[in-house]
Parts: sequence; structure tokens; C-alpha cells
Amino acid sequence: MAESGFASWWPDIHKRQSFKAGFRDVFTALVATSTWGFVTGIAMVKSGLTETMAAWMTLLVYAGSAQLTSLPLIVSSAPIWLIFAAGMVVNLRFIIFAAALQPFFRHMPWFKRLVLGFLSTDIAFVFFMARYGDRKGPATTEQLWYLLGMIIPGWISWNVFSMIGIYMGGFVPASWSLEFAAILALMAVVIPLVKTRPMAMCLLVAGIIALVGQALPLRLGLLAAVIGGIVAGVLTERLQHRGKPRRRQ
Repeated sequence: MAESGFASWWPDIHKRQSFKAGFRDVFTALVATSTWGFVTGIAMVKSGLTETMAAWMTLLVYAGSAQLTSLPLIVSSAPIWLIFAAGMVVNLRFIIFAAALQPFFRHMPWFKRLVLGFLSTDIAFVFFMARYGDRKGPATTEQLWYLLGMIIPGWISWNVFSMIGIYMGGFVPASWSLEFAAILALMAVVIPLVKTRPMAMCLLVAGIIALVGQALPLRLGLLAAVIGGIVAGVLTERLQHRGKPRRRQ
């Protein structure tokens, strides 16, 4: 049975189980995203934003890459349209994610889809598609609450640790390599998900493109890595199917 909305404030046992399943899957990733939130909070204040401005930015934008990309433009008093354009370019990958999730949630009212889109993250998308990607159709209650179990704790942890970075980041020694720690934590989450040849090729190609494209402006290397990884995964899967001998009728 398809879920038409976010349902009641008091979810039944099945919804709670789905929510807990999503939270369990994303829990390890929260270590990485929380670290990134902390680093982003420090970066916003170090770049010259006031604590209040940084706090509002992390609550309203909720996109680490876009926040970090826009900081130099804000500091240099760039035109507002350029700041928005830079943030949109960095987050173009979410158009790809939204297109993949659209078959699951297109039956929901636009406002609720907007909320889901705002709260959704890269990691939540990866886990959701790994679990339900082969089931195209309106999201069931289980699928919706599984997603909520990832994106709600994700939003809370990101903002909590961003606020800690904003208001307490000055106490952190400059010698601590927090960015590297976040990358290691993220790798620990993503690598166990690679169970097939197409997924391995997707990760390999995306990693190479991201590494080579580091020098591209507006973090376009990240977008190129997402597109390149998807193309590599799809082509590898098609080649696998083409190479399999067909059964005789």
C-alpha cells in the first residue's frame, strides 16, 4: 500500500521499524557527515562570517559543498547572482539523484516532495537505491519511513556539529586534519556497499575523475565524477548482460 504523506505524529510499529532500519544503515555515515559539518562550521567563521550569519547559513542552505564554495565569493563581495549560481552548479548532482527518486515519490504532494528533497543527502540516496533501486513505483510506507530514518538524523547531526564548529571551533588546534578524518570515515561506509562489478567500476571511475578534476572551478569535478561514475556503472552492467549466453527457448 502506497504512503500518501508523512502520516501521523505517532507512527505505528511498522513505521518505527522502518525508521530504525534507516537509522541503523546511516549511523556510521553520520560520523563522516558530522565531521564535515564541524569543519564547515569552522570554515564559515574563519572566512569572516559572524556566528549568527554562519548559523543561519547552515540551517537554510544545508549543503556543505555549496557552503564552502560560496564562502570565497561572499568574502570578496561578489554579486548575489554569482553566489547563487556557484551553489547551484556545485549541487547539480542532486538533479540526477532527484530523477532517480522521482518514480518513488511522484505521487506525493509537491510540498512534501520539496521537504524530502531538502533533507535528502548523497549518502541517503546511495543507501535507499541500494535497498530499493530495483523496485520502481510509488513508495510504500516502509520505503518512506526508511528514508526518513536516514535524512532526519542526518539533518540533526549536521546542524548540531556545524553549530559546534561555529561557536567552539576556535578551540580546535590547527594541526588537527579533520578533513582527512572525514574522508576516511566516508570510505569506511561506501566501500562495503561495493558488491558487484558495475558498482566497483562506478566507484573507481568516479574516484579517478574526482581526483583529476580537483582543479576545476566551482567544484565541477564533483559533478563530472557523479556523471562519469553513473555512465561507467551502466555501461559495465550492459556489457555484463551482453556477455551472458542466452538461454535456448
